[in-house]
Amino acid sequence: MNLHVKELLDAGVHFGHQTNRWNPKMKKFIYGERNGVYIIDLQQTMVRLRNAYNFIRDLVAIRESVLFVGTKRQAVPLIEEEATRCQMFYVNQRWLGGMLTNLKTIRQSIDKMKKMDIAHGDGTYEQLPKKEVLRLEKERGKLSRNLSGVRNMDVLPGCLVVADTRVEQIAIKEANRLEIPLVAILDTNSDPDGVSYPIPGNDDAAKGIRLILSTLADAVIEGQQINATRREDLQTEAAASMPEEIPSSPSPIGLEPGETIIAPPG
Repeated sequence: MNLHVKELLDAGVHFGHQTNRWNPKMKKFIYGERNGVYIIDLQQTMVRLRNAYNFIRDLVAIRESVLFVGTKRQAVPLIEEEATRCQMFYVNQRWLGGMLTNLKTIRQSIDKMKKMDIAHGDGTYEQLPKKEVLRLEKERGKLSRNLSGVRNMDVLPGCLVVADTRVEQIAIKEANRLEIPLVAILDTNSDPDGVSYPIPGNDDAAKGIRLILSTLADAVIEGQQINATRREDLQTEAAASMPEEIPSSPSPIGLEPGETIIAPPG
């Protein structure tokens, strides 16, 4: 992980909430107070971020997926950008109940969206009344906004990366119920319970959110590279262990393959 405390400082990751808006469970991550605002201990942020980085890297190295989640205004473009960069899934609009706990039903909605996408491009709409086309396009747009980031997520992810635990409580409850590990940014008013890899930091400043998300996306990319190298090594080993083909002896002249010469008696 190529990150320094100064970068966290410059991004404002150390700024917590006002002292009258805090969760006592976050006390261990707080360095102090300044002008009525809690200051987050960036040394702990670095340690926790490194732990999360290593976890995600190793998880992706064994071909597990990561789901990035962030529906608050500051996080919306960053979640899509970083998840897309590392070719992982994301939810940055509305979290649909059952996204994890009822994935089968969600997959049905995704299949419906894909069929509507095909109908939109193959001329099917031209055969329908204008009013019906408008209705279908409205529905397609709604499905696309909510599900485009998970359209290829056929199985449950290996972990969730959450930008704000207070906003994404439904997602966190579903992940906890299914025992899916959580990596999350935790501000001084957040609840760390149920978060496997807490990263104490400002969850409101876009610059700070971007820095943390991009670091975690880098962990995904490194894990993908490790997995690709392992597969190449296995293929090389498999090729090297293949026995050399022994050429078959040619049949004697005048004989068909498989025929043998029988010596005369005596």
